Amino acid sequence: MTIEISYGAAEVVTGSCHYLKFDDGTKALVDCGMFQGLDEYKNYEPFGFDPKEIQYLLITHGHLDHVGRIPLLYKQGFRGKIIATQATFDLMKIVLLDTAHLMEEDFETAFRKAQRRGEEERIKKPLYDKHDVKAVLRLPRRVVKYGQSIRLSPKVQVLYKDAGHIIGSAFLEIDYNEDGLHKRVIFSGDLGNRQIHLNPPPTDPANADYLFIESTYGDRLHKRYEESVKEFKNAVIETLKRGGNVLIPSFAIERTQQLLCIFKEMSKNDELPPHAKVYLDSPMGIKATRVYEKYKYLLSEYCKHQPYPFDFPQLHFATTTNASKRINDQKSGNIIIAGSGMCNGGRILHHFKHRIWDPKNSVIFVGYQAKGTLGRQIIEGAKYIDIYGERIVVRAKIYTINGFSAHADQQELLEWAGKVRDARTIFLIHGEEEKQRVFKNALKERLHKRVHIVKQGEIIHL
Repeated sequence: MTIEISYGAAEVVTGSCHYLKFDDGTKALVDCGMFQGLDEYKNYEPFGFDPKEIQYLLITHGHLDHVGRIPLLYKQGFRGKIIATQATFDLMKIVLLDTAHLMEEDFETAFRKAQRRGEEERIKKPLYDKHDVKAVLRLPRRVVKYGQSIRLSPKVQVLYKDAGHIIGSAFLEIDYNEDGLHKRVIFSGDLGNRQIHLNPPPTDPANADYLFIESTYGDRLHKRYEESVKEFKNAVIETLKRGGNVLIPSFAIERTQQLLCIFKEMSKNDELPPHAKVYLDSPMGIKATRVYEKYKYLLSEYCKHQPYPFDFPQLHFATTTNASKRINDQKSGNIIIAGSGMCNGGRILHHFKHRIWDPKNSVIFVGYQAKGTLGRQIIEGAKYIDIYGERIVVRAKIYTINGFSAHADQQELLEWAGKVRDARTIFLIHGEEEKQRVFKNALKERLHKRVHIVKQGEIIHL
């Protein structure tokens, strides 16, 4: 009997890792992502399965919470084949190398401080380093295109379809034969927000026996994208008019490219003051933007026909640490897009240190802030924050604009799931438990299906 066990993204959003053992003995993983926020400690826990036995790693897309533990999987014996789209492989390389670099930096800083206290043995080593990442990148791989089936065994094959979430993202339709019967299970990965103009909408799914679907925003509807863009532009313009600077913590992949499209439009329409400068202060964000340009044929009809979808005269890339530091020499008129998106590290912290205490400035949050992150503290009204051991007052104006999510909202998830008409059971993954309960009720009321919230480590028979 085919079984599925979710070892991540079960009653939480992050840590995507779904184990499949088919009746013919084929063993595969769907994603192997990193836990974030309050669940970060789980990254140091055992996988729950033997990585040496995994034959195939099926990657839905290149976000950290879907690929971030692959080098750890390798360290513990995985030598199977990785299957993904080419854009996902390119993003995965960027994400993993950046993550290894940050973990090594954080470890060295924490270790030096611990040495002075005589507590160095208490500091956890990084999950992996750049050598482990490079070893992963040498593993056997299979590049797949949308609509292309890959056979894992005589009885198991997988079809990748465009999920519309980020460039190269996919949902998986897995067909398998068991006891002479044909069955199909779908893993949604992360599904895109149809209102966002950067990617095409998710492809329709086929009928299936079982559906595993993300539920990140299963409890709510997004604000209309046009309203969010208007609110965003007003926040930027008001800040610049009062002589301030705009700080935008942003995820390097997808959200940053959305923002660049908006600023390009503002620059073209003379909505930005002539003296304003937009800084992309994120080496990873710059590299990801180049991937988007490389595969622009995968973008929306609007974006794919532009020679340079993201470039405009007022845009500046801060590729080096010194270039990043020089931004703080300029007192006003700066719009700074920097990582990390949840403010748990990266260059945004340096800009907070220099600017968040000044009431002329603004911080605009345009992405999800997980529980336990600095970003979550700020949007929940923290009066003071700690950065590099320094307590800093929060006086900048804080904006939270939610309409930029690259995830489908409840209505879009319901419509997409409704197209899988023959599903015996819909399994909810990738969501906080309280939001999943709301989505479960909505699915049962709308689609009249059996719905189950997946628990971590739970064995599910398919």
